[in-house]
Amino acid sequence: MPNADRPRSEQEKWHERHPGHRPGARRPGARVRKPGEPLLPPPTNHDPAATNALITGAGRWAAISRFRHAGDLPGPAGGPLSSRGVEAVSAPIFLIMRRMRTPLIVLIIIFAITTFGLAVAPGETSEGEPHRMGMFNAFYVMSYTASTIGFGEIPYPFTAEQRLWMTLSIYLTVVGWAYTIGTLLSLLQDRAFRTALDMRRFTSRVERMREPFLLIAGYGHTGQRLGQAWDHLGRNFVAIDVEATKIESLDVDQYFADPPGLTADASNPFNLKLAGLKNPHCEAVLALTDDDEVNLAITMTAALLRPDLPVIARTISAPVEDRMRAWGAPTVINPFDRFGDHLRMALRAPISFRLYSWLEAGPGSEQPPPGSPPAKGLWVVCGYGRFGQEVVGDLLAEGLDVVVVDPDPPTDEFLAAELDIPVERLPRVIHGDGSEPEVMDECHIETAVGFVAGTDDDTTNLSLIAAARRRNPDLYVAGRQNLPTNQSLFTAMHLDMLLVPADLVAREAYARLSTPLLWRFLEEMPHRGEDEAIELIQRIKNRCGQFMKDVWNVELTAWEAPALAGYLDPEAVPARVRQRRHAAQEGRRVPLTIGDLLRDPDDREDRLAVVPLMLLRDGKATIGPPDDTELRLDDELLVAGTRMARRELQTTLLSESTAQYVVTGTRMPESWVWRQLAGRRLPRAGVDGPAADGSEGGGSEGDGSEDDGPETDGSDGESLAGENPGRGKPGK
Repeated sequence: MPNADRPRSEQEKWHERHPGHRPGARRPGARVRKPGEPLLPPPTNHDPAATNALITGAGRWAAISRFRHAGDLPGPAGGPLSSRGVEAVSAPIFLIMRRMRTPLIVLIIIFAITTFGLAVAPGETSEGEPHRMGMFNAFYVMSYTASTIGFGEIPYPFTAEQRLWMTLSIYLTVVGWAYTIGTLLSLLQDRAFRTALDMRRFTSRVERMREPFLLIAGYGHTGQRLGQAWDHLGRNFVAIDVEATKIESLDVDQYFADPPGLTADASNPFNLKLAGLKNPHCEAVLALTDDDEVNLAITMTAALLRPDLPVIARTISAPVEDRMRAWGAPTVINPFDRFGDHLRMALRAPISFRLYSWLEAGPGSEQPPPGSPPAKGLWVVCGYGRFGQEVVGDLLAEGLDVVVVDPDPPTDEFLAAELDIPVERLPRVIHGDGSEPEVMDECHIETAVGFVAGTDDDTTNLSLIAAARRRNPDLYVAGRQNLPTNQSLFTAMHLDMLLVPADLVAREAYARLSTPLLWRFLEEMPHRGEDEAIELIQRIKNRCGQFMKDVWNVELTAWEAPALAGYLDPEAVPARVRQRRHAAQEGRRVPLTIGDLLRDPDDREDRLAVVPLMLLRDGKATIGPPDDTELRLDDELLVAGTRMARRELQTTLLSESTAQYVVTGTRMPESWVWRQLAGRRLPRAGVDGPAADGSEGGGSEGDGSEDDGPETDGSDGESLAGENPGRGKPGK
């Protein structure tokens, strides 16, 4: 028995005021929850352990609130406080009905009054008999009168009473139509309606996309560079940015396609869903905004809603980078950290760094000039922010002497913690402006070998570079360009090494997404030595010229290269196809090498303008494979070459006749008719066919009559003479 003296809680008092919902009472038909059973059934494919591991602490409730707003976690299922997102599809219709409700009601009332009055107004027939117009005829007359068409007085000429009523009706309908049309024009110019209409048009375009596309969040300089390069490949993308001017530039930029763009906050999961995050054709998400927190929110959203998608995020903060990596396995690009890695690569392997820069720059880039930063001596770094700390840490790791110049540097304890080195090993820091003569003398700029201008102001960096070169013209100079609009100024300075954060992020993202094998090649190549880098640079220059051409993957699978599958692995094709293609070899496997693959389909004695960069077989990479390397089924090649050579190589992969000519030197008729005609003239096996060692057999029936017609190698006939292979001159 409950204790009657116990004070009642507010919840019990509320339930007493609502007898239908007593505490502990069960609704009719409700199921009793078992002890330990969750309150709500978990959603399909829900992994609570993984979700709780990703979202912990105070961030858990912020993330749950964010995703409930987007409609991806269970919340209140309906009612005025439902957390489901507003449907963008119905927004234009809702605005139209709300804004046009009053004008339409006024217009309907005017039509109803005028129609009813005309229907009951007294009239006369042609014979002078009384007549009243019916409702249908009255509505018909008012319809063409209100629309200013005017068909005359029907069915009989109007009386004075009817004409008086028609006069009043005309003025009433004019006022009603003017009010309605004015409201409609105002609605069309309303910003909220135009935004809703653009949103509806955008979502429809994204839903109709049936090809793979990128979701680019942040259409600044980095997004524009990547979008233009992606469009050049003939592939689609969707852009989302909070600034309307950047999205409006999509209509001005010269794209082959018409990429859709959305002006919205990319940190909102609902906006990312509208932009196609859940579209099955979305192949990657790129967080390229200039706000690290927004990029972190995009990474979190993609990890929770589409964990299967690759994510590339930009950041300049090491703590934010660590927080991003906690959400699955995104690719985080820190341009300051990448520049330090490039500087260390240039110090250790300058030739490999030249090849790295050339390939990463993409098609159309010129070969970098020879040169390398000095690996010994004093380096002066002006600017000790995030960029300066990354550069100083990498220079110290290479054992170089470093002097830092900054007007307001951080404390030694902070720098020691950031660089992860003892305070005793910190570089010497000079307080002051690096362009002042006294500061230049104190940092010994005349004896320095390297100079880095790394402040966050382009004007300051250009001034520092000019002052340093005036004191020491032989300096190796590296600079930081913050604004893309100042590109011409930094180009005129002829720097030895330049960091443009937007370009660096765009190049790496393009290399990772456009050609999957390219990034692995760029990671493996610096560890293979300078000799291989020199050889590859020379081969690319001889085949493709001074400017980099296309770089692409060649997948030697039965699906991507059906014409070569029988040469790579005879067991990979059906027996009948193997008999048709390779009957001349009598079961012997014809080896296919890289040199054979890259022969010209028009003249196999010539070679295509293609350079093999890497061969990937069973997960093992071979840099710069030689031409005599034998290929196997399921191999992957990374090659560089001209666009025409790429099309000709594609022909070799798909066309049986081209593949047979390239590999064996014999041609196979293209059309079905010539295949049948050539098949009838094939010599019989064992009489005049080729010997087992591949030598030519004797003439047919001893008279050599078969030499007069077109001869083939047995790959053309399929039914009439497929069992009698022969080999001779190329057929038609």
